Amino acid sequence: MFTGIIQAVGSIAAVQQQGGDARMRIAVGVLPMDSVQQGDSIAVNGVCLTVVQLESDGFTADVSGETLACTTLGTLCPGNRVNLEKALTLSTPLGGHLVSGHVDGVAEIQQRTQDARSVRFRLKLPATLARYLAPKGSVCLDGVSLTVNSAHHDEFEINLVPHTLMATTLNDWSVGRQVNVEVDLVARYLERLVSAQGAAAASPITHAFLAKHGFTKG
Repeated sequence: MFTGIIQAVGSIAAVQQQGGDARMRIAVGVLPMDSVQQGDSIAVNGVCLTVVQLESDGFTADVSGETLACTTLGTLCPGNRVNLEKALTLSTPLGGHLVSGHVDGVAEIQQRTQDARSVRFRLKLPATLARYLAPKGSVCLDGVSLTVNSAHHDEFEINLVPHTLMATTLNDWSVGRQVNVEVDLVARYLERLVSAQGAAAASPITHAFLAKHGFTKG
């Protein structure tokens, strides 16, 4: 689990294709690695990756074909900057919101507008994910916990303050760029709960049905 509060900006040091998946070496910049061990999780642009090898300047991780297909990691090249966050611990302040590192889909930047010292972005996401976004709700974009300013059909807007622009890669965004999206865990589980209750209410298995088929006495 993560919080969506970026701890450092790193970069892709190398990408080695492995016949359907890939191995990536990530230079971590100022991210503290003294407590990181092989097998630990680090979010790279919002994607939870497992450390398979520690390097002097970072770590190496394997990226599955599924991850390459469902996220933007497959488009990254050596030199590209990435947002980094180590997995949270019980003593980690939850400054953002609960993030799993399991990306739901990819959104595309539609518009970038200066708004005083902040920057406002409008993004378009897959219609299947639109129902999970609500004004003033949370969304994770490229690993960054953000507040949804507005949401209409399959588009939504966010506003980035100067600190976020400085401390993450989001100031690199331009129109047409694709970014990783993870919707709020609460919204996802709430939908599942509501749909399960609806299915139970609509179930054809009633007392009369059971009696008719000999499972109970009328």
